[in-house]
Amino acid sequence: MFLNFLPVEIRKYFRMSRRQRKHEMQMTLWYMPAVYILISIVLVAVTLFLDLQIGLEEAAPKMLQIEVSVTRTLVSTLIGGILTLSAFTLNSLLVVLTTFSGQFSPRMLLNFVSDRQTQHALGIFNGSFVYVLLAFLFIGNASSDTVFVATPVITVILAFTTAVVFIYFINHATTWMQVHNITYTMKNVSKKIINDTLRKDLDEHRTEEPGDLKDEERKDQHHVLARESGYLQTVDYNRMISEARKNDIIIQLHFQVGDYILAGNEFFSFWGPGAGEIEESNYYAMFELGHKETEIQDLQMGMHKLAEIAIKAIGNNDPKTASNTIHQMAELMLSVDSYITFTPYLADDQKQVRVILKEETFDYYLYRGFGFIRHYAKDNHLIITDIISSLAKVAESIDVSKHDKLWEFACNTMDHIETEVIYELDKTFLLREIYNLAKVTEHLNEYPRIESKFYPNANENT
Repeated sequence: MFLNFLPVEIRKYFRMSRRQRKHEMQMTLWYMPAVYILISIVLVAVTLFLDLQIGLEEAAPKMLQIEVSVTRTLVSTLIGGILTLSAFTLNSLLVVLTTFSGQFSPRMLLNFVSDRQTQHALGIFNGSFVYVLLAFLFIGNASSDTVFVATPVITVILAFTTAVVFIYFINHATTWMQVHNITYTMKNVSKKIINDTLRKDLDEHRTEEPGDLKDEERKDQHHVLARESGYLQTVDYNRMISEARKNDIIIQLHFQVGDYILAGNEFFSFWGPGAGEIEESNYYAMFELGHKETEIQDLQMGMHKLAEIAIKAIGNNDPKTASNTIHQMAELMLSVDSYITFTPYLADDQKQVRVILKEETFDYYLYRGFGFIRHYAKDNHLIITDIISSLAKVAESIDVSKHDKLWEFACNTMDHIETEVIYELDKTFLLREIYNLAKVTEHLNEYPRIESKFYPNANENT
């Protein structure tokens, strides 16, 4: 009942899971400044208590004892100074956000906003301003013979801190906007998703052997339809497996995190000895649906952001940025191979399969990572060469079971290159990279076919 009286923007946080609430709050500009404002209110109360109640001037050096008129002038002057620095900081923030949106990707705005350094800088400015504002309010009622110590000292310290933080924030913004830092940050965000979500939530339950899938009961499986439209944001896998074990059922998901679901679509199904006594709402509550995609459990979104940077760079005739993004994507593919077990079966501690996911494969992530870049590169042979080169490097470090997928992706890419419009040196370097990939993946016997496309008479005498 109490929630109904709260604004919609605040009410929504109480209806989220703890994990999603933490993620959403970190993505807002007001969260950290609100914390600093609360700290500043407490600090005002402490300093005024020290000055007006305890009488700190008796123990303080003479040079720190400031009369009320001087203190009032000092605080009133610094109010304007701190407010000016805050205004410049917000202006710089808007410039950065506009640049990100136009040159890179609008989905990257939240990454800069949620950056801890950005939020702490804004928090310090807002907290300092609130402190001097409240201090000035209470100092105005002080008697003319009052001597202040803590209040002017803390005010000067805060003013000095905001000046230093202003310089720090400008440096942070300009550093963050550098392309190599952006792509590196995006890659680390995606690797964190792999480690914190896909690995910790899923890998301890993954099993390659399906075992007993209770096929007899599957004939009478129950189908649950989506009650609302939206993106599938999170799934509470651990709770789902635990509950499925208690009810002795198997659950099959028909969508994966990041997919858009329409109301009425088949959402998930379940079967098993206890299926007849299941309350569907209990399991439906383990899914989070929303109007936007989130990165909490969605690796695809992180890969899309990296790919969008490369696509924007291609459109802006900036091949170096595209190349840097491709290199970061290659490293991300190693993390995908290292930490993700490509099996749809999640089992309980008794090795009984309880959840069947929508199946994902390595070539699915390969397409999500490099496929979009390849599509927009089209006849940009320099970018295609970088992609093939990165695939060859990935093949050297990845498990051999993925070599065929890498080779097939590269061959498909080469098949769509127009040989009539490619320069001779571009052709030479491109074939050199495809040869290296063929050698690493042990497909050298297929290389002459690709070479003959560019040099039709090259292999006549061999």
